[in-house]
Amino acid sequence: MRKLVLAAALSGTMLTLSACSGGTEDATEASEAAVPADTGSADAAATDGAVLDASTATAEELAAVEGVSEELAAAIVAGQPYGSVTDLNAKLLETLDAEQAAAVLEGVFVPVNLNTASKDELRLIPGMTEKMEHEFEEYRPYADMGDFDREIGKYVDESEVARFKNYVTL
Repeated sequence: MRKLVLAAALSGTMLTLSACSGGTEDATEASEAAVPADTGSADAAATDGAVLDASTATAEELAAVEGVSEELAAAIVAGQPYGSVTDLNAKLLETLDAEQAAAVLEGVFVPVNLNTASKDELRLIPGMTEKMEHEFEEYRPYADMGDFDREIGKYVDESEVARFKNYVTL
């Protein structure tokens, strides 16, 4: 039996390719053994496009977000938990102007419930337009996120639907 196992590290993820003659059990075991453990960190979450939940994020995680100073991170943590994104926005506006607060909301947010969000909460979703606000409301109630994908996907591409999903919940 001849077996070739090739492993390459790509962006911190282990990729294993196997070519075998004979059984597949050895290849499966080699593949599983080659996958590294998840080494996620606050810095990785802040830089990979993930949006932090302001109600649960630590000061360290928040300070890693662009536009969030250590002082602002401490103030956000002191206000936890937030009842809504409007409450978070009010906290941000205590020390930031509206443009700076909007920039912070791109990486730190309080997810809005698709079925119950007010117009004010929807308007705080980064990239929200009046047209999209109307579409978000028009398809209520959403039974599940599949409904959201299908209905909002009529108006924006798949990547924009995925981006919006960083800011919403059911």
